[in-house]
Amino acid sequence: MAGAEAGAAMARPGPLRGGSRGRLADPIFKAAVTTSGVLVLALLAFMIIRTTADAWPIFAKEGLGFFTGTDWDAGQTRDLPNIHGTYGALPFMYGTLVTSAIALLIALPVAIAVALYITQLAPRRLRNPLSYGVETLAAVPSIVYGLWGLLFFLPVVLRPVMDRLHQWFGGVFLFEGPVFGLSYFSAGVVLALMVLPIMTAIIREVFAAAPTAELQAAYGLGATEWEVIRKVLIPRSMSGIVGGAMLGLGRAVGETVAVAMLVGGSQAMGYSLFFAGDTMAAHIFNTFQDALPETVLGLMAIGVALFAFTFLINVLARVLVWRAGRFGGDVAV
Repeated sequence: MAGAEAGAAMARPGPLRGGSRGRLADPIFKAAVTTSGVLVLALLAFMIIRTTADAWPIFAKEGLGFFTGTDWDAGQTRDLPNIHGTYGALPFMYGTLVTSAIALLIALPVAIAVALYITQLAPRRLRNPLSYGVETLAAVPSIVYGLWGLLFFLPVVLRPVMDRLHQWFGGVFLFEGPVFGLSYFSAGVVLALMVLPIMTAIIREVFAAAPTAELQAAYGLGATEWEVIRKVLIPRSMSGIVGGAMLGLGRAVGETVAVAMLVGGSQAMGYSLFFAGDTMAAHIFNTFQDALPETVLGLMAIGVALFAFTFLINVLARVLVWRAGRFGGDVAV
């Protein structure tokens, strides 16, 4: 009996005993990661507070008219903090929304299709090369996309498409003429090509993480490959798809160089997709180099509006991902 008790005592694991180095490393590691997280939040808060404070004279003069006005006539004096110009950022906000919406509408279905092919339909020997190709496209600098879009893609591919759309649907306000080469449409399409690799990479990982047992159970019940994809894989991965789409949308909203080369650069606003307008980031990029001090304040105000856009997109993304995960499962979240 005593031997059995001794054996049971030996079988029970004792408390883990870390050395003095281990006991010291834990609080150091906790302090390091906590500091990193706080620094990120502090940096973000500092940027928002600083840019808002610098742009406050513009907001004080224009009020809500900064977000609803359509006239942008920058002041030419250096009599700060007095503001003499007129600053209405609605055309740039509208251009940002239009180009980002075009990019999302084009890129999301293609990204889902490419991710499905890589993970479900492609031969095994092609999956790694295709994945590497997608990741390589994601690493191409935006200036390369801009030059390629301006010098080749726009005149050779997009311009004939724009002419045909105007010919077929010119009676609809979105496709009214005249057809400019540099326009919301051309910037949005090239922007879709830019965000496509990022969205594809994320959605591909979401599909790859889908529970194999559920897919095999659907096949066991007699479902076809298309039915498994449509009724099991995509609903089960919906939260990750929404997350990838919102990440791509955030990249599209903040993209600068390629959009600045293709959107047209006009400070006016047109409702046709073929209008040569401007976006918030592109206007900052095109104007800052030669801007006078008062104009710089106006550009800072646009930067604050861009911060607000990005924040709203992130909030919307979290809400949509939460709702999609609640009803469809949390494959990747």
